[in-house]
Amino acid sequence: MLTIDDLDVWFGYPPDRVDAVRNAAFSVAKGESFGLVGESGSGKSTILRAVAGLIDSWSGRIEVDGHPVHARRRDRAFYKTVQMVFQDPYASLHPRHSVDAVLSEALSLQGMDDIDRRIAKLLEDVGLGRGFRFRYPHQLSGGQRQRVAIARALAAEPRLLLLDEPTSALDVSVQAEILNLLTDLRAEHGLTYVMVSHDLAVVGHICDRLAVMQHGRIVEVMSVEALRKGAGEQEYTRHLIAASG
Repeated sequence: MLTIDDLDVWFGYPPDRVDAVRNAAFSVAKGESFGLVGESGSGKSTILRAVAGLIDSWSGRIEVDGHPVHARRRDRAFYKTVQMVFQDPYASLHPRHSVDAVLSEALSLQGMDDIDRRIAKLLEDVGLGRGFRFRYPHQLSGGQRQRVAIARALAAEPRLLLLDEPTSALDVSVQAEILNLLTDLRAEHGLTYVMVSHDLAVVGHICDRLAVMQHGRIVEVMSVEALRKGAGEQEYTRHLIAASG
């Protein structure tokens, strides 16, 4: 579903250019959930943003479902296939747009019809009743806002969801609810996930495999089983696992 090869991502121009990601390579199978982990600033979210089209200063190869992605242009078909859920549900929803307006706009942008029925179905899919439809973000909890953000991403009926720390801004009690929701949605809709997280427990809960990043490079790709056993091949990976325990 996603192939990344020899990916470099940078910001700025020489002599001030910063190389945020260097020589990254991994692939994610259809239906798989793949994690990107590492300390803050290691390049995890930068990869996600390059895939999503939010950063165009990159070189290398990005393919989605076998189709090459270009740095400076994305068509509607891309956004029907790929959607992103951001870290902060407070910042990602417009404060003066109701849930109905947010979902209506997302559906309209994708050229969907029967919007009324689709909104009801999206709210049901993310565990929010119809009573939430005409509420505004300030009337919702953090977990409810993130459910709306997930519903907005699902409006396009994508097959690949990019999840950028989707639970880190939430209370611990709510984190598990959102992770369980994401697990259920993946099974129900046959979704593929790429999830960025600094929390190895979160990745262990939802992912099949993961890549460990350090200083903009992928140092190791491993299975979640190896993660649970603490069986990293690289010293940095073992350090990361020990620190999370």
